[in-house]
Amino acid sequence: MLPQNGSDPKRFGDHLSARAVAVLWAVCTLCLAIVQVVILLQPSWIGTSDTPVLPAGPPLPKGTIGLFEVRMAELSHLSLDRGLSSLSPLPCFQSVAVLVGVSLWAVWTSVLCLCLFRFCSAVTVYKICAWLQLTAGLCFCLALACLLFPDSWESPEMRALCGDSVGSFSLGNCSVHWTFILAVLGVLDCSILATLAFVLANRQDALLEIQPIQSPFFHPTDVAMLEPDSSDWSESV
Repeated sequence: MLPQNGSDPKRFGDHLSARAVAVLWAVCTLCLAIVQVVILLQPSWIGTSDTPVLPAGPPLPKGTIGLFEVRMAELSHLSLDRGLSSLSPLPCFQSVAVLVGVSLWAVWTSVLCLCLFRFCSAVTVYKICAWLQLTAGLCFCLALACLLFPDSWESPEMRALCGDSVGSFSLGNCSVHWTFILAVLGVLDCSILATLAFVLANRQDALLEIQPIQSPFFHPTDVAMLEPDSSDWSESV
């Protein structure tokens, strides 16, 4: 018996496999967008280390610092030197915050572009999302923010938290915390998702001969509906 619509089971299986990869790519894109919000707002880019203090020396401050605020732990309470209410980054991290903000915009724009699968060609949508993710991560925004961040450590806010020995690419009494590591991983994640989007766009042409099941990741114009030709049936008989 011939497979429905003239497609063989192997190609139909490839079609379903590509659709599963597309769903996974969309979910990971949404997760990346949420991670970008955390990277921008969390005040845990840099924090004080647990180096013991000499008895004769003054007590070292404890706390963490982010792009928008400094959190200083004093005895049993936590004081906020600068909060998110001002909606402005610390002066030393303004350029880094702008780059992370542009990266956040690019990733969330790629998430909104997922709605275009019902109205535009899937190849076009994949390529738009790929370029947005590539711009957000590897090409410009987040990668450049991670490179500029250590050069901004020589600032009054960093000296108040990490001591006078702090400088560009030198943390003094502080150490890198999990938000900065998450930003570096975000660069890798953006590059992987962008590469996957380009691969899905290139494979889309090979999937045009298979009738789709209803899915938000394949527009009806992307697929040629192949119906069995009656003349072919007569010749085979």
